[in-house]
Amino acid sequence: MSELVLGKTANEVWKKAVDLILKECKLSKSRLGDVYEILHTFITIEDPRQKWIYARKPPLSIGYALAELVWMLNGEDRADVINFWNPNLSRFAGNGSLYYGAYGKRIRHHFGFDQLEKTYYALQNVPESRQVVIQIYDSKVDFPIENGKPRDEDIPCNVCSMLKVREGKLEWSQIMRSNDVLLGMPYDFVLFTSLQEILAGWLGLEVGSYNHYSDSLHLYNYDVNKIGIGQEVKVENIDSLSISKNESERILKEIYNRMEKLAKNFVSKIEVYYLANLDSQYVEYNNIMLIIAIYVAHKMQYYDLVEELLDKCTNNVYVRMWKSWSEK
Repeated sequence: MSELVLGKTANEVWKKAVDLILKECKLSKSRLGDVYEILHTFITIEDPRQKWIYARKPPLSIGYALAELVWMLNGEDRADVINFWNPNLSRFAGNGSLYYGAYGKRIRHHFGFDQLEKTYYALQNVPESRQVVIQIYDSKVDFPIENGKPRDEDIPCNVCSMLKVREGKLEWSQIMRSNDVLLGMPYDFVLFTSLQEILAGWLGLEVGSYNHYSDSLHLYNYDVNKIGIGQEVKVENIDSLSISKNESERILKEIYNRMEKLAKNFVSKIEVYYLANLDSQYVEYNNIMLIIAIYVAHKMQYYDLVEELLDKCTNNVYVRMWKSWSEK
């Protein structure tokens, strides 16, 4: 069985993928329980800037999605920081102090060099190249042990990214060995379309299509009653993450430094307010910092501060998604 799913936005293709699984798949066995599965699914998002799946029920945690993006882009694998924005993450990825398959660590450090930086220089100098592949899965450390059991709880589902520059646009193909349509796919879309957008900015290019190949697109039977699709509402993401490499790296480092300060058992209301206000010249990155800090304010029950910071956010998609998640 194979499928082709096309759409302008992530929200559109996600709804089509869910519909395919629920209507066309039969239950089969898996290591983690009965599962509905489609093999060899190819998905294209025509406008990757529209990366947000706002129709998902239960609602996507935008606070975690943006925190994970910053964590990844800084090449991190520390569990304590990212767990603050997703306390359930250890259930799926293990209880260690470091996440074995953290995408940021794999991309920026694991293979002995920074693949993002090498990608930038390679495509800057030879934009017609067909040889740029960002590797995540490492057979030497990720391949199942002899009896077939996983080597770790956190084996990367993403295998690699393949990049091409054509007609002044950065085209992106993401290869996945395994993809949970409820738990993983929405966050994968955010991570890798954002990475595409950021690298396009480094290279001074437009953003081309995002192409997502899932060798196993699936939904576990125990999640069937949890998944739903909300009422269609057209909301457009107007923020662009495409800025120069130096500025991008500097700002993302600053946001992560602030995240480390926020990821404590107790942060005062004044501290959260100060850390939330990035006040860079790039409103798009200011909005990211606001939502990351709003999650902390909500966790600390500083509800008046949540409203104050939310009023400063100029991205209507972020505001809508935050309200959907916080009011669920």
